Amino acid sequence: MKTPISSMMQRSVWTASMDDSIEVVERLVADKGLSWVPVQDPGGAIVGVISASDLLQFHATRRDAQQVRAWELCTYKPVTVTPDADASSVAWMMATHGIHHVVVMEGDLLQGVVSSLDFVRRFAAEGAAAPDQESGN
Repeated sequence: MKTPISSMMQRSVWTASMDDSIEVVERLVADKGLSWVPVQDPGGAIVGVISASDLLQFHATRRDAQQVRAWELCTYKPVTVTPDADASSVAWMMATHGIHHVVVMEGDLLQGVVSSLDFVRRFAAEGAAAPDQESGN
């Protein structure tokens, strides 16, 4: 039986606007404990994503976070899947392309997001034994 990606996606999604400053994006990422954030255009379409790694690389350039906008930093055309996509296929796609996040869309509507950590959580929940806390393993 195939598992739809919708069964493991995060449905509560925080997004950034294309015109948000990088300072605003960083505050959102920090305040919400995110590792990445989808970037929306004024019509609500997802045009890209900004990851924590992107933000680290940005700071290496020493540019002003108040002056640079999200659209200037985001990775355009993020990988998207539909809610009924098979989770196993999505995992292989992520591994093959070396990506850690996918956006789940139904038509033009954002339905959720999935990260590689969501797959780890699913694996752990499906019977992987918890490590022995006393031994530190």
